[in-house]
Amino acid sequence: MARRAETIELAVLGLLHEGPMHGYELRKRLNLMLGWGRVLSYGSLYPTLKKMLRGNLIEETAPPLSPVSRRPRIVYRVTEAGTAEFERLMSEVGPAAWEDDNFDIRFAFFGRTDMEIRLRVLEGRRSRLQERLERVQRQLQLTEKEVDRYSAELQRHGVESAEREVQWLSDLINAERRQAEAQRGANGPGTAPAT
Repeated sequence: MARRAETIELAVLGLLHEGPMHGYELRKRLNLMLGWGRVLSYGSLYPTLKKMLRGNLIEETAPPLSPVSRRPRIVYRVTEAGTAEFERLMSEVGPAAWEDDNFDIRFAFFGRTDMEIRLRVLEGRRSRLQERLERVQRQLQLTEKEVDRYSAELQRHGVESAEREVQWLSDLINAERRQAEAQRGANGPGTAPAT
């Protein structure tokens, strides 16, 4: 549960770096970011926003009432402390960075992340998926004769999905490395790449 709240916090901080948003807009954008399989309820979002307000990571403002609306719509914006926390979270490269719950959100904000950190997270994710893939392939070989055809198809689908993601990650890692080499070449030998 705490991990999900941390993932939501990271996503909220990242989205608010794009500009202030009200709760409905945040929820809509978060649901797009999380994907169809993980819909975020207001019951998850608002407690997280309140915690972030208490921690001074975000602040709220209420625009003046319009003649059409009787209730002000609270708008959230990131604070300096929130910006520092976002940068800290995005610079972490441990296992939490490439686990299923966190990777997609971090990847969505990779444009604001240092190349070395991106590479380490991508490599960690690929390594974790390769381990999982090897384990599932072994299980599939052992159980293929023991399970019905639908269970076997589901396992095969899982293997194919993991293989595709490993290939996608490998392509991303290779592109990052080519970009790093091109930057080193453009800066000349012995100079640090421009950031």
